[in-house]
Parts: sequence; structure tokens; C-alpha cells
Amino acid sequence: MIASPARALRFGLATLALAAAPSLAFAQNAAPDTGDTAWVLTATALVLFMTMPGLALFYGGLVQKKNVLSVMMQCVAIACVASLLWLVIGYSLAFDPGNAWLGGAGRAFLPTQFHDALYPGLTIPEPAFFVFQMTFAIITPALIVGAYVERIKFSAVVLFSALWLLAVYAPVAHWVWGGGFLAQQGTLDFAGGLVVHATAGASAIVIALMLGKRQGFPRELHPPHNPGMTMIGAAMLWVGWYGFNGGSAVGANAAAASAILVTHMSACAAAATWSAIEWAKFGRPSMIGAVTGLIAGLATVTPASGFIGPIGGIVLGIAGGVVCFYAVQLVKHKFGVDDSLDVCAVHGVGGILGTLLLGFFISADLGGVGYAEGQTMTGQVLAQSLGIVLTVVYSAVATWVLVLITKMLVGLRAPEDHIREGLDLAAHGERAHPD
Repeated sequence: MIASPARALRFGLATLALAAAPSLAFAQNAAPDTGDTAWVLTATALVLFMTMPGLALFYGGLVQKKNVLSVMMQCVAIACVASLLWLVIGYSLAFDPGNAWLGGAGRAFLPTQFHDALYPGLTIPEPAFFVFQMTFAIITPALIVGAYVERIKFSAVVLFSALWLLAVYAPVAHWVWGGGFLAQQGTLDFAGGLVVHATAGASAIVIALMLGKRQGFPRELHPPHNPGMTMIGAAMLWVGWYGFNGGSAVGANAAAASAILVTHMSACAAAATWSAIEWAKFGRPSMIGAVTGLIAGLATVTPASGFIGPIGGIVLGIAGGVVCFYAVQLVKHKFGVDDSLDVCAVHGVGGILGTLLLGFFISADLGGVGYAEGQTMTGQVLAQSLGIVLTVVYSAVATWVLVLITKMLVGLRAPEDHIREGLDLAAHGERAHPD
């Protein structure tokens, strides 16, 4: 028996699949819902739009003009490598039945018997589910780009991102969305607060520490070379996030509409909050601050988006704006870590904060969908906390190991003369802004 949309909204994708678990024969004979399929395919395009061009433009505008193409090339390379690895084995490790820790190999290369089948528990063909999840596997390692811009070897980006996708992203996706142990113990993550943002944020801080600081950091910080480009990229991310969160309902239903509504409210509240803090502290709000706050609100609401109401979205946006603003100050100015484009402070901290607050705002008394049968606020908060701790610790330790492997095989930091010249010309033989 396939679970109802209300059950999908309440318990999330992984639990829905476990609860429904129709046979492959049933899935093959059933016709897909055309509306649900159309929405998921649309959401897939929106999420890919977030990485290219959204994230590429957002990050590209924040770096020096001599490094713009290097950042964009890193996003392109990650999109291609992640897509191929997702087909080869990544999807199977995340979503094929295996054990509580890792999926099996039964969906490697997506065998033909799955091509006309519905994904278990859903109303869409498995290839549609495959490509939707693939776009998440693309953007997550691409987010980490912001931690190491302007000083890393391109070969290190390619190798590290490939290893990270298989060793960090796929296992954590299985834990939360593939029926793994975090799903079994009740941890909720509607669209990626843990799977995407917490993993990327924890990994970003580790690689930034191991790679070392940019030349002149923090004494000679270069302002973003093109704030307008960053604003355009942020706008594309905002639009794409409708697919990111709304698509995670895996159907054209009330859950998708609710997720998009609270996503938008959170983004607006966070951008306004960040700007208000800048206005109070520095006398004027900045464009870069406003769009950074916008992204903080989107990251914060992501894990909760399908479980909370509009008021919860506004509260999470305000909380994300405040907490992420001061997290940036703490990471860069207090601890002196050159997480260049604030991946940890914005994405990591925002995703963790939203994952924790979900435990409160899912309450029906606070406008959410309510707790699972037998669950309490205390129990849900504990389940969320356990998911946060295990995800962050695992991501950080695994990243440390993967960086060591990458450094041993291809090296890590670009030569200092290449850094001074700019990675556009040194690594790719091109310039975004010819003199």
C-alpha cells in the first residue's frame, strides 16, 4: 500500500519508502502520475540551475577578477564528474537497499529493470527520481568550492570532489533518505539540512584549515570584484531553491506548495535581518550582505521546509540571519580560518540550525505538521541532535582523510606564483577579464 501525501509530508522521503516498500513487480506495472513526474523533472532543472549558472555566478562575483573562470570551471567539472559517478555507483550507495550504513550495488549504472519502474513508495519513474537526486549530488560538493577558492590546484578539486561524493555524500544520503540508521531512529531532513549543508559546511572548515590561507589573509582582503554578478547568482539560487525544497516533496502536492511558501518567507526574513544588523553596526546595508543573508535563510529552512508553517519559516529566517551573521565574524575574525566564501558559517551553521529548530517548529501547536505517532518534542529534538553530531563528525573526519589522500596523489595547494598570477590563466589559460 502506497502511503498518502500527508504521510509523505509528515515522515519524509526515507520513511515513506520504508513504510510503503511496494514490490518491483507492482512498481513496474503501475503507471506514473504525470503531474508528479512533470513537477519532479521541472524541479530537477531548477536544482541544476542552482549550480550552473547560479552558484558559479554567486561565487565568481565574490573572488578577484583573475580567479573568476577558475571558480566557474570548478563548478563545471564537479557537475560533470558527480553526474558520471552518480550513475556508476553513487546513486546505488545512497538509495539501493543495503544495510543501515550504506546502500548496495544493485542500482549501479541504473539497470534496465528500473527504467520503467516507479521508485518504491512514490508515483514517479525511478529515472526521474535518479536525476532529481543527482542534482543534489552535484551541488553539495560544489558548495565546498567556496572554502578553497583562489589557491587550490584544479586536479585536487576534481579528485577530492569525486572521493568526497562517494565517501561522504552517498553514505550520509543513505543514512537519512535511503532508509539508513538516522531515518530509522527518527531524524528528519526534508531537503538537505544534514545531507547537503551540514556535510558541506563541516568539510569546508576542514579543507580550509588543511589548505592554508589565501595570500595576504586577513591583512589584505580583496573586496568582491563584481557584487552585481553575485546578486544575479543569488537570485538564480533563490529561484532554484523552489525546486530544491519544493521538489523534495517528490510530487505536485500540498507538501511542495507549503515547502516553497516557507522557503520564500525564510529567505526574505533572513535577508532583511542581515541587512538590519549591517545597518545598525556599520551605518548602511550592503548588497553582498543582503544576498548572503538570503542564502543563510534558504539554508536554514531547507531541512524543515516541508514540516513547518509560514510563521516557522519566518522565525527560522530571522534566526538564520542572526546566527549566520555572527558565525561569519567568529570563523574569520575570531578563529582566523580562511573559509573564503563562508561555506561553514552560512551553509553549515544554517543547515545545522534549521535541522535543530525543526524539532520544535514541526509541532502542530506552532503551525507544523505535527510529530509522528508516539514522538514528542523532546524526542524529536534529541533525534535531530544525534543526526547533527554524527553527520558533522563523520564529514569532518572523512574529509581530513580524503584531503590527505588528495595531497599525496596530486598535491593540494597551487604554486604561489600561480596564485599571484591568478588561477584563470595559470590553470586554464584563459581570462574572464582580458587586460
